[in-house]
Amino acid sequence: MTSTARPRDAAAEIGTLGEIERRALWLSSAIVHHANRVRPNPSGLKVGGHQASCASMVSIMTSLWFRHLAPGDRVSVKPHASPVLHAINYLLGELDERYLTTLREFGGLQSYPSRSKDPDPVDYSTGSVGIGATAPIWGALSRRYLRSTVGAKTGGGRQFSLVGDAELDEGAIWEAILDPAVAELGELVWIVDLNRQSLDRVVPNIAAERLAGMFGAAGWQVLTLKYGRLLEELFVRPGGAALRHRIDAMSNPEYQRLLRCTAAELRERLPGEEPEAVRALIDDLDDATLLDAIRNLGGHDLDALDHAFAEIDDSRPTVIFAYTVKGYRLPTQGHPQNHSSLLTDEQMRTLAGEVGADPDRPWLGFPAGSAAASLCSEVAARLHREPVSPVGPPALPEDIGRPAPTGTATTQAALGRALLDLTRSAPEAARRVVTVSPDVSSTTNLGGWVNKVGVWSATERRDWFADDAETILHWRENPAGQHIELGIAETNLVGLLGELGATWSRWAEPLLPIGVMYDPFVERALEPWSFGMYAGGQSILVGTPSGVTLAPEGGAHQSITTPSIGIEQPGCVSYEPAFAIDVEWTLLAALAQLGRPDGESAYLRLSTRPVDQSLAAVPADPAARERRRRQVVAGAYPLRRGSAAPKVTIAAMGAMVTEALQAADRLDQVGVATEVVCVTSPDLLFRALRSRRGQGDAPSWILDQAFPADRAAPLVTVLDGHPHTLAFLAGVHQVPHVPLGVTGFGQSGSLDEVYRYHGIDTDSIIRAALDVVA
Repeated sequence: MTSTARPRDAAAEIGTLGEIERRALWLSSAIVHHANRVRPNPSGLKVGGHQASCASMVSIMTSLWFRHLAPGDRVSVKPHASPVLHAINYLLGELDERYLTTLREFGGLQSYPSRSKDPDPVDYSTGSVGIGATAPIWGALSRRYLRSTVGAKTGGGRQFSLVGDAELDEGAIWEAILDPAVAELGELVWIVDLNRQSLDRVVPNIAAERLAGMFGAAGWQVLTLKYGRLLEELFVRPGGAALRHRIDAMSNPEYQRLLRCTAAELRERLPGEEPEAVRALIDDLDDATLLDAIRNLGGHDLDALDHAFAEIDDSRPTVIFAYTVKGYRLPTQGHPQNHSSLLTDEQMRTLAGEVGADPDRPWLGFPAGSAAASLCSEVAARLHREPVSPVGPPALPEDIGRPAPTGTATTQAALGRALLDLTRSAPEAARRVVTVSPDVSSTTNLGGWVNKVGVWSATERRDWFADDAETILHWRENPAGQHIELGIAETNLVGLLGELGATWSRWAEPLLPIGVMYDPFVERALEPWSFGMYAGGQSILVGTPSGVTLAPEGGAHQSITTPSIGIEQPGCVSYEPAFAIDVEWTLLAALAQLGRPDGESAYLRLSTRPVDQSLAAVPADPAARERRRRQVVAGAYPLRRGSAAPKVTIAAMGAMVTEALQAADRLDQVGVATEVVCVTSPDLLFRALRSRRGQGDAPSWILDQAFPADRAAPLVTVLDGHPHTLAFLAGVHQVPHVPLGVTGFGQSGSLDEVYRYHGIDTDSIIRAALDVVA
């Protein structure tokens, strides 16, 4: 995975790199300054930005981009350093000057790097702590998967993560690092900006050695870049050992305080426990050299950075701990509250003089023909990538065509059957399907699929249980497998889903990723999955089993709020099918939306409750069947409709159709004509209702077919989840309404007991219907 050849004459370039480094520092500071101090702000609302966080990364990013990056490399930039990325892209000619004044402006440069919204090239969207850092892990795995399963020509290159040290507090990072598959990804390089500050304070015990040990224990190469050349030279002089010991031994807050000292104060504070030896050394230094020395950390030394990058071992992941100063070279450097501090106009003018910029012409480029301009041109040419032209995924059927199932079946089991059917009816499309699960493949009914397609791994591994007659799930691991199993870490799963779902935009090679996890844990994974969608990743997330229908499992494993996720989550359509045929149709519709510029993700909520499939009453006539399929995919369909106008309508979702139909039978017997509508997607129905009111452009025809005006009647809604999910349906025709659902933590017990406890059993539906009619 070694990157392509880079220029090796470092000594000749260090001076020019220093000039570019200073200009990047100025530009990143000026971008934030303009947004806050120059651009008109009529609202008075804080704009924000992070000049200090940018300053700590400037040296690292200058060395990386202008000395070491290759075209195939990808970089995830820590969120608060986005202005440095924009400054570099501007110097390379990738970003027009007009955007430099638009940071955090509507339609301008985003607050944090964004693949989907920034006007300049961004490899990974970042902004949510821990997610951007781990994205290159899943990007590397996705690229390997593409090459080995579909033979895609994705090229090589390293995957870099530029990570703030405070970001290592996020547990998702350690979940990812500790996954066994990650140790095989030698193209991974993490650079930790070890400035020892968080948002509010200097971190008293950052414990870099402990962090390094944790990476090392996970199989990573660990490189530590602590001191720069000036300090290293001082350490070999008489008294240098004492000075090193003094700096090594002092706490982070004490060191940070020294950064705020004048030279005279520094001479007083620095000597410590061996004053004679240290004083003898620093007395020979002039004030400027002494001040430079205390700030001379490895993360700001271009020569030291160059050597560290040259030591990367591509046979295993690498982490570089680069010691830095937050706010390096700025008046705010080292201050514990500098995270969001902004330089004044006067301070910006002083900075301009120090770095050779013109405050009156802040966006001035390097003079034509200068060494810096030439290097920028050379690097721009070296890093140039041809634009990706996405191609759509292979054609998918809308209906596999099998007769509707008979007998009893679960929607969870229907998922595995539909995937197997796809391998026979559309093998080219099925080859693009990749499933991911967190150690629940067998308990979520993916066993048949896994046996059919095999398990993906970077190298082939022997299945020692292949000849065991009692083994039902065959775990054949090889580079051609289509199922990836991670440890029990939902954040890892959806992080990988996001990157598998972004291959269409990275390499013009679409995949159809499906992640399967227990529905109670969907909320745990929702934030990183949502961020993946924001970054352009399109995938299907399946939550199963779900709801209080998991009766014996008790409250801990019963999801309540997940049914409304689709209504509230942008970039995603949600389905909760009631029957096996509904699973097939909604799954195919969801797959057809993946891997394309106008596509979107999907969330399917499935159940382990056996349901009589004859209740679906799927029409045998082909035209009528197609009409039903369109209704299912659009969000709802009439499941029972009488000849006379109804007195009450029951709208039920998922596993509750059984109780809804039983209630309708009994209500009919007491003279209350009842219709039943099966809701498959409250999300799409809500979009349709908003569109009808002029608040969107979604098709609204489904409302006319599922809830026709001439059959409007008082409404009872019921689902195995929070009742507010379907409450909006009363607004279709402004009818009286009783919403039934789950509003409290569950209990263990039988299905009848649990349904009765939550008021979603047949008797409760009947009582609600009689009340709303009365």
